[in-house]
Amino acid sequence: MPATRQLGVLSLFGLWAVLTLTGALYSVWLGYGGRDFAATLTAFAFYFLVMLLFAARGLENSLTARFGAGSGHLLGVAVFLVYLIYALGTNTFAFGRAATVAGLVFFPLALAASAERKPAGAWQDFVILAGIWVAVKPLPNRWGFSISHWLWPYPGGRLAYVMTVLLCVNVALAAFLLLRRVNGIGYSIGWGRHWGFFILASFLVLACIAVPLGTRIHFIQFEPQWSELRPLPLTALGILFFTAWPEEFLFRGLLQNMLSRACNSDLAGWWTASILFGFSHITNLGFPNWRYVLLASIAGFFYGWTWRRTGSIFASALVHAAVDMTWHFLFRTV
Repeated sequence: MPATRQLGVLSLFGLWAVLTLTGALYSVWLGYGGRDFAATLTAFAFYFLVMLLFAARGLENSLTARFGAGSGHLLGVAVFLVYLIYALGTNTFAFGRAATVAGLVFFPLALAASAERKPAGAWQDFVILAGIWVAVKPLPNRWGFSISHWLWPYPGGRLAYVMTVLLCVNVALAAFLLLRRVNGIGYSIGWGRHWGFFILASFLVLACIAVPLGTRIHFIQFEPQWSELRPLPLTALGILFFTAWPEEFLFRGLLQNMLSRACNSDLAGWWTASILFGFSHITNLGFPNWRYVLLASIAGFFYGWTWRRTGSIFASALVHAAVDMTWHFLFRTV
């Protein structure tokens, strides 16, 4: 079911301006400034703007109507040039880093272009998704290397994960929305009929399963973090936009969507994507973390159900963010 009240470009541009300005002022208050900070803020602001604006009503159709498939390549070039602004502005430019980012941007676009006339669910689609996830997912600590921290060394690697996520979301938007024109993703911010019920029901039923199970297998322990109450709103926004939204875009809007098409079965796509979502967390908090895999698979099942009922990654991202926030604030991982 598509969103019945989807936000437009101006509304999302205003949201971007408020969130970006708030983050910039907070960073200045922490003592950041100078050319390094300006270059980093420029890159963040551009990638974040693209991520939000593509959720606006009609933007995707307007771009493809004017530029055709070339709009995807234009966005890819812009994403790469913005990385160069960051690298040169922070004095961290290296040919190895630039070549790696070029590969992260242009190889998926080349694959998407090669499958442009094929139905969604071609092998190129799944290779692109796997590559994006590998780029974003940190390796186990014992391997001692993080591509995110290598690509985004300033400021001290603290924005490495967020910047990599934003870059990869931009690449996925260029590949799948502009080049491949995949339907049914639900990349929108809005609200539809009965969404409140679907979101609340998904969260409550999942909580009734995951909390007892997580406690039983000694994965979580009830221990409210009262010191986290003050920064809770900012933490919630960060989780929604930089964890829940990108993961729902990847696993529900793209993976579950295309698996369902490839298998000619919504049920097969739903269950397969949920299990793969669980296994994608096997490196979290120690490798191999089978308890995390189990709970994430169950969570993925409910996120997938919400996406199926609403047709929007915004709805499933709200459930996802609510789960992560509940875990962050009320429980401690054992």
